[in-house]
Amino acid sequence: MFYIGIDLGTSAVKLVMMQGDGTIVRIVSKEYPLYFPHPGWSEQEPEDWWKAVQEGLQELLQGQDAQQVAGISFGGQMHGLVALDAEDHVIRPAILWNDGRTAEETDFLNTVVGKATLSKYTANIAFAGFTAPKILWMRRNEPENFNRIAKIMLPKDYIAYKLTGVHCTDYSDASGMLLLDVEHKKWSKEMLDLCGIREEQMPHLFESYETVGMVKEDVAASLGLSSHVRVAAGAGDNAAAAVGTGTVGDGGCNISLGTSGTIFISSKEFRVDSNNALHAFDHADGHYHLMGCMLSAASCNKWWMDDIIGTKDYQAEQAAIGELGQNHVYFLPYLMGERSPHNDPKARGTFTGISMDTTRADMTQAVLEGVAFALRDSFEVARSLGIKIERTKICGGGAKSPLWRKIMANVLGIPVDVPACEEGPGYGGAILAAVACGEYQSVEEACGKLIRVVSTQEPEPELVARYEGRYQTFRKIYPALKELFPQME
Repeated sequence: MFYIGIDLGTSAVKLVMMQGDGTIVRIVSKEYPLYFPHPGWSEQEPEDWWKAVQEGLQELLQGQDAQQVAGISFGGQMHGLVALDAEDHVIRPAILWNDGRTAEETDFLNTVVGKATLSKYTANIAFAGFTAPKILWMRRNEPENFNRIAKIMLPKDYIAYKLTGVHCTDYSDASGMLLLDVEHKKWSKEMLDLCGIREEQMPHLFESYETVGMVKEDVAASLGLSSHVRVAAGAGDNAAAAVGTGTVGDGGCNISLGTSGTIFISSKEFRVDSNNALHAFDHADGHYHLMGCMLSAASCNKWWMDDIIGTKDYQAEQAAIGELGQNHVYFLPYLMGERSPHNDPKARGTFTGISMDTTRADMTQAVLEGVAFALRDSFEVARSLGIKIERTKICGGGAKSPLWRKIMANVLGIPVDVPACEEGPGYGGAILAAVACGEYQSVEEACGKLIRVVSTQEPEPELVARYEGRYQTFRKIYPALKELFPQME
């Protein structure tokens, strides 16, 4: 049988067709527009997503026996506000995760309602990208549209609705709305009241691997699918990607070195740190996870290489780097402010410790190390909660660098594994579909059988010790500069 994972990203949808044994049959991508109607705003038309998904499914199924498709599920961009009216028509363009219009609403939630209260209701504090601030913005700035809302959904859930006719979401994606009681897996009445919305306006909640419905007959007929194709709820992109790398169960860890960087830690117990430095969300395996998100990761290296020293030969620049753990230059990777663990939009990037004998290679090395040190900040928060992390997977564009993997292994002091498949949320979505169809009994079983590691970078005790000292210096730099950053605007 075939299982399809739909990764609804910000710039494109990627569709992955997988056999039951985990073999990828075909991958198709379809782009769609991103709109910026005002500075700092970011929107998309949900109908563009649906059109791209339909075209992508048709191409994916071309030359294949569509009757062999048993299930479909999702990974999707999180936090976006999709508002439907009583006839299930989209009221306005979706407000996306990277939209910055909600500064006032976010400040109101964190300072007036209060971070402690938000954490009590939802296990998290407010960020501008989250859904609840967007709802408050719409209530204040577009009252006519707000009063028409019959259903509030997230981006991937709109596709699930178009496939099945069911208004649904999953716990992992709902965790990023600031409307879910994450620990007890139910909508927070207090947060709904605060936003002026009712529970009947919210989608039904499912585990990521649960079936929400079957593909509608007209949709199935148009694609040549059988009338028995199950649609599973799916997961937010990071949780789906974690499934795709096998980061499930207790103490699983995955580091993503993409444009932004994440450290994703799975846990069978609910945990939240006292400062809400990490997101505390539900996981697609039915349990929980903590996630630290840094806004600039591989993009720091791209900025340094492309814009500052003017080269595309990343490999040659890294080859010039000498012995590790002895560099006297430090780099703060906060080029776009920072989320975890500082939650400081005014933080900025800095080089510290430059002297007359500093070389170009020293600064390149500092960039790679700075990202690793910043990810360790989130790693330490998780460890302070008693979570034992013995090794980590790594993925994303930056993970293709053997040197960066070596730095990461020795900064964290644990082995770093490279998984065979790097299709992330799409592959995770396909695995969730297979679980929903009974191919596997659980997400953990599926990951145990399907996820393969192709290489491992082991830490070296002497280098771990050297990096420990350097990390302890690094962690003092941001607090020393924190009060200066707002004065640099």
